[in-house]
Amino acid sequence: MTTIPSTVTPVFQTIKDYLLREIHAGTWKEGDAIPSEIALAEQFKVSRMTVNRAVRELTTEQILTRKQGSGTYVAQQKYQATLVAIKSIADEIRSRGHAHRSELHALQEVAANEVMAQNFQVQVGDRLFHSIIVHFENEIAIQVEDRWVNAKLASDYLSQDFSNITPNEYLMAAAPLQGVDYSIEAVMPPKSIADMLHISSKETCLVLHRKTRSHHQIASIATMWHPGNRYQFTGSF
Repeated sequence: MTTIPSTVTPVFQTIKDYLLREIHAGTWKEGDAIPSEIALAEQFKVSRMTVNRAVRELTTEQILTRKQGSGTYVAQQKYQATLVAIKSIADEIRSRGHAHRSELHALQEVAANEVMAQNFQVQVGDRLFHSIIVHFENEIAIQVEDRWVNAKLASDYLSQDFSNITPNEYLMAAAPLQGVDYSIEAVMPPKSIADMLHISSKETCLVLHRKTRSHHQIASIATMWHPGNRYQFTGSF
């Protein structure tokens, strides 16, 4: 029997989160049938109406699909990884024939405060992951990646070896890209960032702010600092 955690989370949301976790973990793949509403109601010891709300919301979000007289199935996901060209910095560096390495400065679980809860559209106290990584090109620091991650979409983020995989590479697999918002600005870095980049705090940085979405949720919010004299953004349409 699955027990419901004694939190303020509504019961239907607990069931919804459970279904999402199982789908993301690969327990049920695209086209697979999920347990019936009756079975889920028995599993969670709740009314079928409560289960119905969770299933109905996931159907509206196109995570599940219902087939009359047959059951409820994991829907075919329509996310497009090519919607925006977001390239791993490791691949970017290697494409230039250079060597990439990284230094991990922070990796932790944090309870969302009011600001972060609003940014992620989650509840205050919900689990977020936070990482700070410095990326090097031929032993020259070219990026400080300060990233916040929605734990519901990337539950094993903290167990990753980020010396062998970048957060971007992991997230593109764990939370396929559905949409992205970004902005770029030139600003002076705080001392902590300047120290990690081995530059003066009086040197301008190019800063990329990027928010990605997956499964109709905010997946990641990242701020990436680059020394202005070592980095440039290019693109074509």
